Amino acid sequence: MVSGKNIFISALDWGLGHATRCVPIIKTLEKHNQILIGVTPGTKFIFQETFPHLKTVELPAYNIRYSKYLPVWLKVLFDWPRINALISKEGIVLKEIIQQHQINYIISDNRFGLYSKDVYSVFITHQLFIQSPILKRLAQFINKKFILHFHEVWVPDYADEKISLSGKLSHGNQFHSNVKFIGPLSRLTKSQNSLIQYDYLVMLSGPEPLHTQFAEHMEKYATSSTSLRFAFISSLVKVQEKTNIAMFYQADAFEIANLISQSTKVICRSGYSSLMDLHHLEKKNIILFPTKGQTEQEYLAKYWCKYFGAEIFDLKKL
Repeated sequence: MVSGKNIFISALDWGLGHATRCVPIIKTLEKHNQILIGVTPGTKFIFQETFPHLKTVELPAYNIRYSKYLPVWLKVLFDWPRINALISKEGIVLKEIIQQHQINYIISDNRFGLYSKDVYSVFITHQLFIQSPILKRLAQFINKKFILHFHEVWVPDYADEKISLSGKLSHGNQFHSNVKFIGPLSRLTKSQNSLIQYDYLVMLSGPEPLHTQFAEHMEKYATSSTSLRFAFISSLVKVQEKTNIAMFYQADAFEIANLISQSTKVICRSGYSSLMDLHHLEKKNIILFPTKGQTEQEYLAKYWCKYFGAEIFDLKKL
């Protein structure tokens, strides 16, 4: 257990999952340490909602956007020069933060540039091994190169591969000498109200423009299925409420847990943080929509279909 440290912690703003899974870590660490949180416009409301008493500092935003036409891996490849420059920039910003706030412990959830040779640096990831059918060696080389800058790696999963939530993404011949499996993370608390209110809960997530595209597809499906009751959760877009559609915009952790408990089935992207939340709440009836071209989500959807009874739904069928 880390104790008596001035800890700087920040999360990648590629969606909200990296930020939400840092919440239970911060809650544990703030009992015996001083915490400073690095935020971007995309993660600020999550951290300020949960920890209004903790200090925050602004960090460069990754601002990763998807394309309506290009697969995610290709869009990221084209965007890599900008991302690489941002990684270098966040390293410069970190040096200033360390000096100004006397930081002596760093925790980075998937922000490659937040490490220091002089300050103990921890990297949080569930993706030590890239599972990509295309450019796998190059992607793994880059991933490994950056992770090895950190003194320690925390993996939010079970060490036992037989019950692993992330499968081959985190289990294999470890290239880092200090990997710790800290167990799945979730900011949600099991709801005491499990009375079913909705047939489907649609959890919208991910960067634009696919976030809105996902919402439009699901709203069209819900509108054509008036005999079924739908609830929508989103942090970016609002779905028009109708007789069979309820909209929950920027729902807090309490509301999300209640809605999951009160819905027969959950429809969501196969982002790892969402899967950890559903696992924590023991939700079994899950329909996954992996983001096309995001190889991590495509792998997790197939993995959860095989080992956890999830369904994979093709948006083209809606």
